[in-house]
Amino acid sequence: MRRLLSAFAVTGFLLTGLPSITWAQGQGFTLFSGVRGEDQLPFRFDFGGQTNSTERYRLEIPAKKMKLAVAQFAITYPNYYKGIFDPQDIEVRIKGKKVALSEVKWDKEGKIIQIFPQEPVPAGSKVELVLSNVQNPPNGGMYYFHCQVLSPGDVPLLRYLGTWILSIS
Repeated sequence: MRRLLSAFAVTGFLLTGLPSITWAQGQGFTLFSGVRGEDQLPFRFDFGGQTNSTERYRLEIPAKKMKLAVAQFAITYPNYYKGIFDPQDIEVRIKGKKVALSEVKWDKEGKIIQIFPQEPVPAGSKVELVLSNVQNPPNGGMYYFHCQVLSPGDVPLLRYLGTWILSIS
């Protein structure tokens, strides 16, 4: 009887627990990341986040994080991330609408992507940074992408907003 109950318990976990875990892509609960929960930013992969594949990253910034207008977004990433970005295929979206950009710079050596909207993004906006045509790195792993912003007229120091913890498998 105990074996039968154990088998039911394990089967129940597999049938109910795994689909919800795998479906959560980008929204899952991360233990021991070193990033406080309120600093973790949501994201999505459009094509599954597989190594050595072309991908689209949807990096979200919730409205509550956008306390000031933003004149520049800066995304920094770790030295061990060996993916390739297409600066010509990067967008800023507010409520699904593209924001006109004046410039996008990708500094491969400095490991930073700088995005400059033509007009400052208003405070309180829910923002989505869309990086299309990204070539994922050949090695899987956890990659911490940090978001920093510069407000108009601000002292030219980037301010930290949060971190996207990307898991590529």
